[in-house]
Parts: sequence; structure tokens; C-alpha cells
Amino acid sequence: MKLILASASPRRAEILRNSGIQFKIRKTDVDESRLAGELPGDYVRRLALAKALSAATEYRDPRDEALVLGADTVVVVEADILGKPASQDDARIMLRRLSGRIHEVHTGLALLRKPGTMQRVVEEITRVRFASLTEREIEDYIATGEPFDKAGAYAIQGIAGRYVSRIEGCYFNVMGLPLARLWSLLRELGGENSLGAQMGAK
Repeated sequence: MKLILASASPRRAEILRNSGIQFKIRKTDVDESRLAGELPGDYVRRLALAKALSAATEYRDPRDEALVLGADTVVVVEADILGKPASQDDARIMLRRLSGRIHEVHTGLALLRKPGTMQRVVEEITRVRFASLTEREIEDYIATGEPFDKAGAYAIQGIAGRYVSRIEGCYFNVMGLPLARLWSLLRELGGENSLGAQMGAK
């Protein structure tokens, strides 16, 4: 049984590798535009499923068994979705909004089993409290380059970890892949026998 990660995210790949799960990467090209009035949970679940379905199209041989994983993560502040910053100004605005507040990290997971039609699509939410940031801290952090290509303009596993005073929920969800939730889905769709051979080596 193969596990296919429909994502080019180095953070998701790192989580899988560190947990001993072997996988292959299939990059996808999915329109990530948000639909009008779409709620955060609906948005991340829809994109996760779209990514998984896109990657799954490569596995049409009925003898080729695979579990295909799609994921999408956003940061939510006061009902507003913060994606990846497009510029330094964008990152600056996001970090100011996070400063001294609690926000939520929403990740959609979609797991498909091929061949067949078995699939699971779920959402994981983690609440994160940020310390109050000075303008100098914001500017210094932006200068590191870390905020870019990160939902909400920060990486909890990196320099920004010093600003996270508390989390409620899954730490790995803030990185972009809720590991315990994923493992539960893998066991449900793959079975311990088919996954066990992949768990030993990193």
C-alpha cells in the first residue's frame, strides 16, 4: 500500500518522515480561490479533497493500491481567513492582527483509497495564543524571511515559536498536518497490516 502526499509542503513532508511514515509526493495544481461566503472549515475541506482527487488521477491501475492524502491549512482571526502573505506589507498586517490575540488554525484532511471510492474528509482546529509583538519584533521577524509561504505569516516550529504562549489542540496541526488525526484515518482506511510495513524506517 502506497501513501501519496498531494502537497509540496516541506513541513508536511517533515512531519511524515519524522513519524516513520513512508510516502511519495505528487504536486498538484488546484485553484485555491475561496468561494463567496465560504466558511473556513468548508474551505479547507474542499481544497484538501480537490488536491487528493487531483493526485489520485495518476493511479488508475486497479492493481496499484494507494492512499492519497490532501491537506490545506489556514489561520483564522475574528472570522477572517489569513492565507500566505503575498508581500512584506501583507505579512506585516497579518502579524499585527495576531499580536496579543487568540487565533485558530484550521486544517482540512482528505484521504482517498484507490482503487475504489473509499474516502474520508475531516477538519482539525487548534487555538493559538500569540504574545504581544512590538513593531521592532515584527520587522525583525519579517527580515528573517520565515513568514513567507506560511499561512498566517508565521511558523510555530521556527523563530515564531518564541511568540506562541499557549496552544489548545494539536501542535502538528499548526504546522499543517494534524498527525494523530491522520494516523487515525490511515488505520481506518489502510488497516494495520498494510501500513505496518511502512512504519519502521524513516
